[in-house]
Amino acid sequence: MSDVLSTIIARRTVYKFQSKAVPKSVLEDAFEAARHAPCHKHTHPWKFYVLGPATRKKLIPAVERLAKLKAGSSTTVSPEVIERARQKMLSPPVMIAVTSKRSADDAFREQEDYAASVCALHNAVLFFWDQGVGCQWSTGGITRDEDLYGALDIVPDSERIIGLLKAGYPESIPSVKKKDVDEIRFYLE
Repeated sequence: MSDVLSTIIARRTVYKFQSKAVPKSVLEDAFEAARHAPCHKHTHPWKFYVLGPATRKKLIPAVERLAKLKAGSSTTVSPEVIERARQKMLSPPVMIAVTSKRSADDAFREQEDYAASVCALHNAVLFFWDQGVGCQWSTGGITRDEDLYGALDIVPDSERIIGLLKAGYPESIPSVKKKDVDEIRFYLE
């Protein structure tokens, strides 16, 4: 089995991270891997914003508001639920907002660019995994919230936040059952 296939097969979404810092050189190499993703017409529509502690703290009011909305009440949400939501923003060693270029006048171009941006994000995820760094690609409500766009100084008509990539050295690696190849691959005559 090739090293590439081994990395792809072994990769898992990681939800709990050690507090150990990820070296900047590993981040930069992940962005280099992302930069080489395929993209139709060479638009390179992706951007990666690494969220530092100050930016994350600015987002806490939005995180708390969204946690209350998700729970269905703005007054009866337990402090534990709010703290769990806060820690999802504050505790990962690395938090990266990933965007894709918008094309208001060309829905097909925007769809192609989104697909390319996902390829770039996944290139980064696979590189991270190869270096022992786990990731979680989160597409929760915060990724569509105007407070996140404001905190990152992103104009929603120009860029779409396609997710937050949480990264760090895994505290644990979940096991997952994948479908058999016969369930997903079909040869047609």
